[in-house]
Amino acid sequence: MAIKSTDEAVQLQAAAMHSEVFEIGLFDPNSHRQMLPRVWDRNALLRSISWLRLKNGRGRNIYIRPSGEHRLTLLDDIGWRTVGRLKEEGFEPAVIVETSPGNFQAWLNHGEVLPKEFSTFVARVLGRRFLGDPASADWRHYGRLAGFTNRKEKYRRENGLYPFVLLHEATGRIYRRSPEFLREAEEMFSDRKRDVSPHHSAEVGASAAQLKTIEDFRKRSIYGGDQTRSDLAYAIYALAHNVPETTLRQQLASRDLSHKGNHKRQQEYLDRTVLKARIRIREDLTGVSASSSNGLPKSASTAQSART
Repeated sequence: MAIKSTDEAVQLQAAAMHSEVFEIGLFDPNSHRQMLPRVWDRNALLRSISWLRLKNGRGRNIYIRPSGEHRLTLLDDIGWRTVGRLKEEGFEPAVIVETSPGNFQAWLNHGEVLPKEFSTFVARVLGRRFLGDPASADWRHYGRLAGFTNRKEKYRRENGLYPFVLLHEATGRIYRRSPEFLREAEEMFSDRKRDVSPHHSAEVGASAAQLKTIEDFRKRSIYGGDQTRSDLAYAIYALAHNVPETTLRQQLASRDLSHKGNHKRQQEYLDRTVLKARIRIREDLTGVSASSSNGLPKSASTAQSART
């Protein structure tokens, strides 16, 4: 049952996010000063609900994120089926917000504060696994604050009113797969850091026997049995460790790819996987990603408007 009282929704969401200090963003796409930021502790946030309601009524969308490093990951623009899948796979959200009819955001509580860079890495891994919006996959992205209206024009109803952002759950709980997931994510993150370091060529001079195999990646539960994702992760690892592309392709083709189609389709799959791996390595080396948005709602950082 969604919480319909603004005061109750804000209080419950803030408590479930387990942060003493929040950054509140009031975004108006029609204002020259689009984002109006505030940094408040929880008590100040609760005292400011009336003011936020006033600003919301005048056209500003209300966003929230923890201030500083934190223990949460935001999954944005997911459907109700994905929410169910999160729960089934042991990634029960601490907070579930319906940002617009049928569109949801989920905050996952890892149970420990994650450093910024690792937090962004975790957000990208989870975003790929659960098909969240990649533009929102970083350590400090804003999410919607429940209890206020979504002022996107496309959601305006015939009567001129806007739908409320609804709080569906605010348990604040740590998802049960957290220890296992973070352990595997830390291993992957360490591999990635080593792979893209300026000295990684010297590090990979060791014998090939010391390298991880594609089977090591396929066994990782972090990919949820999705072999397309484990193939890509291994391709990134292999190329970064100077595994010849011909060898890499042979390893990728070591599983049955008949579900991809005929021989041409299978080769196209190998081509895409290798290309994506090269792009990902280049992004990590340069620090530039097409999905980077400085934590702002997409409509604040690009000419396109946000879906949620």
